[in-house]
Amino acid sequence: MSKLKKQSNKSAAKGSIRIIAGQHRGRKLPVLMADGLRPTTDRVKETVFNWLMPYIQDATCLDCFAGSGGLGFEALSRGAKSVTFIELNKAAAQQLKDNRALLKADNVDVLSTNAINFLQQNQQAYSLVFIDPPFRKGLAQQAADAISPQGLTENALIYVEMENDNNNQVMPSHWQLLKEKVAGQVIYRLYQNNSI
Repeated sequence: MSKLKKQSNKSAAKGSIRIIAGQHRGRKLPVLMADGLRPTTDRVKETVFNWLMPYIQDATCLDCFAGSGGLGFEALSRGAKSVTFIELNKAAAQQLKDNRALLKADNVDVLSTNAINFLQQNQQAYSLVFIDPPFRKGLAQQAADAISPQGLTENALIYVEMENDNNNQVMPSHWQLLKEKVAGQVIYRLYQNNSI
């Protein structure tokens, strides 16, 4: 009995995410179970990518606070042109690189750096940005404030996931709210850039 418990604890510590649809459908990718890492659930991911379906083909994606890479790898599987992952945790960033190699994805970049600093300095325009930071640190607001106009294409989409009890954060005035949903303790929203 204790042997079984030990094994299940060991496998729980490893973790994995599943790609829901597209080229890599059903593929499971190993995930580092680090502090603050909170992969988006399949249920939420399915809803989000239903929202994004008309826009995902050939999108240039930026996955801030990438963690497990669940959002970025799902976008890649569904036809995104490229994905840039930003992940501060070096071990989590290495896992993203390992998963990139598993998928043989040469259109994926992994940068182990601070997402806020990256957003403030970035000059490349992305058409789809995922902001899904660790909770209780005010990072969703900071990230939204840090994105420069040069960092978004015209009509770029921005997905923001945050804790439901802290949903009074004010997103930039030129972001139009398209969709919003609550799942348990999580609120998630899709915005469109209207700054141009």
